[in-house]
Amino acid sequence: MGSRFHPGARSMSTSDMPTQEQLVLWGPAAAAFLLVAIGVLWRLSRNVVTIAHEGGHALVAVLTGRRLSGIKLHSDTSGLTVSRGRPTGPGMVFTAMAGYVAPSLLGLGFALLVVGDQVRLMLWLSIALLAAVLVMTRNVFGVISVIATGAILVWVSFYASDPVRDACAFGFCWFLLFGGVRPVWELQVKRWRRQARGSDADILARLTPVPALAWVLLFLVVSVGSLVLGGGLLLGR
Repeated sequence: MGSRFHPGARSMSTSDMPTQEQLVLWGPAAAAFLLVAIGVLWRLSRNVVTIAHEGGHALVAVLTGRRLSGIKLHSDTSGLTVSRGRPTGPGMVFTAMAGYVAPSLLGLGFALLVVGDQVRLMLWLSIALLAAVLVMTRNVFGVISVIATGAILVWVSFYASDPVRDACAFGFCWFLLFGGVRPVWELQVKRWRRQARGSDADILARLTPVPALAWVLLFLVVSVGSLVLGGGLLLGR
């Protein structure tokens, strides 16, 4: 059967997509990549990833029955989560393992919400998680960091226009996905230089028969896998 040509119709290609839709699709990804890839921007934005990292430790500590004492976030973008309980065993292992995978898994989960047209839910959930971290934060810089991040998300959720809200939601997902990969690489660089003897990977090596390098590789597989899966979802959207 031959095809028919309609003078007023034409096929839709990528180049025919509305400009606004292209910006929402690719702009946030590019912006998030630059925030993570450029050193000076990364030093400013990395605190958000640290919040997710320490929040991961805290959440798993609570879920495994440990008593959470507090969270500290420092101006050098490092952080510390203190919990009480058995110094060994599965609870301690899962708590130590949660930090480096938390930003990536959070980004993947948020990407699922965004592609499911649940942008507001994603933003509200982010605000709720930040509020939970804020309650357990025990230093001034940490409180300021969490409040500043939460204030931006509150503004986006309640006051931004729909296109801006969508773009910010996409960008936040991309930032967590990209931002989950770089700290793993930085961790291994510090380990090569013998500057991270107390890292999560080294703690896990002491708690288990698995060497620290294997834990770093596990962190890398989770972070890169989340980036591939989450990125595919966002670009497919």
